[in-house]
Formats: sequence, structure tokens, C-alpha cells
Amino acid sequence: MRTRTPSRPSGISELLLDTEHSHADIATVLSQLQAVAPYRCAPVVRPPVNDPAVIKRLLDVGAQSLLIPQVESAEEARAAVDATRYAPIGVRGVAALTGATRFGRVQDYAELAHTELCVLVQVESRHALEQIEQIASVDGVDGIFIGPSDLAASLGHPGDPNAPNAPTVIEAVEHAIGRVRAAGKPAGVLTTNPAFARRCIDLGTTFTAVGVDAGLLARGADALALALAWTFTQQAAASAAPASASQSSQVG
Repeated sequence: MRTRTPSRPSGISELLLDTEHSHADIATVLSQLQAVAPYRCAPVVRPPVNDPAVIKRLLDVGAQSLLIPQVESAEEARAAVDATRYAPIGVRGVAALTGATRFGRVQDYAELAHTELCVLVQVESRHALEQIEQIASVDGVDGIFIGPSDLAASLGHPGDPNAPNAPTVIEAVEHAIGRVRAAGKPAGVLTTNPAFARRCIDLGTTFTAVGVDAGLLARGADALALALAWTFTQQAAASAAPASASQSSQVG
């Protein structure tokens, strides 16, 4: 199979390449995987839907870790796993000349591919929470990610996944983490709240997303605009001060 020796660390251990809530497509993901390859960073790709055709294409371009959204039952989790396995144990379509096989150069890919794949599933609704032990018991599910935003909406708090005024959501996420860990599977979560991220890690999450690129860009732009506004306001005030003093002297 494949081996990779990163040249230097990136400072980030995992990076989610999202095609569910972005304009990214297969070609975008391929470029992103190539960009991440030299670094000590594990790329995880989220398909837009739990669909074997989409999953097949992502695997063929070289994705090795997948985060499957909106998994509601053990049956759906099993379908996600089956989509990553070749027959006779799964339904993944076979193509010999793909990026994942280095265009036919990895001779044992078909036999060993599933042993090097990571299948994570998202539990993100009230119904899915009720099925969490059954989902965790599916062979081939390598971890369960608690999706707080959709879960918040399902629990009656749309757009408010981790704020203090949504305690039912916080409680549900924390309880779900414990149930996943008790089932013997790794648990994960997304939160941009540093205190809640630390809390989740203390509870046992082993993959914890703490930022979103669009949010980082937007907040950075806001901070820059605020800093520039303050700087130029002070500069304008300083420039106006000598002129005012000169006018006072002339009047005097």
C-alpha cells in the first residue's frame, strides 16, 4: 500500500475538506488532498450525502478518511461502510487506474484498501441519538461525530448549537459523547467555543474540530477593519491637532 513521509509539520493535526456545505466538488477535493499531502495533517473528506457513487469517487481520487453526514440508523451506517469496501464484502465499484492506486502501481490496493480507510459517521438528530449504540456497533464504523448544529435544530434550537442559552443541546452532546465512548468507539465534535471544546476533550473526544476557515477569514477581516478604523481615526485626529493650534495662535 501507500506510505507518505511528510516533510514538516503543519501545526494542525486534522483538516476537514467539506463538500456538504460548500461549493467544493471532486476536482476541488483532489487539489486539496494534493495541497495537504506534504504535511503532518490528516485530511478528512465529508461527502455531501451518504451515497455510494459519491463515496466511490472520493476514494478513487485518494481520500482515506471520510466523515459521512446525516447517518440516522445502523442500516445507514452499514451502507456507508459497504460503500468503502469492494465485493464480496461491500459495493464499491472497482477501477484499477485511479489516483488512489497510483494509476495501477499499487498492486495490492484492492485487497488492502479497506484496512487503511477510516469511516466516521455523523449523528446529528434526535432520532439518531436514540440509535447511537446500534450505530456504534456496526463493524467498520471507526468513530462517531456529534454534529451540534443540526442536532441543535432537531432539538428546537436552530443556529444555537453551543451557546449558554441552549443547555439542552450542551447536555445532549455531552451525553452522546459518553455513550459513544461507552460503546467502545472514538467520539468527535465541532465547536468554536474554546471552553466547550476543552470540556468535550475532557469527556473523551479524540477528534475535536475547533474552527471553520470561512469563520476565521470573516473574523480576521472584522478585526483588521476595526484596527484600521482605530488607527486612521487616531491619525486623523493627530493631523488635525497642529492645524487647530496654529489657527489659535494666529487669532491670539
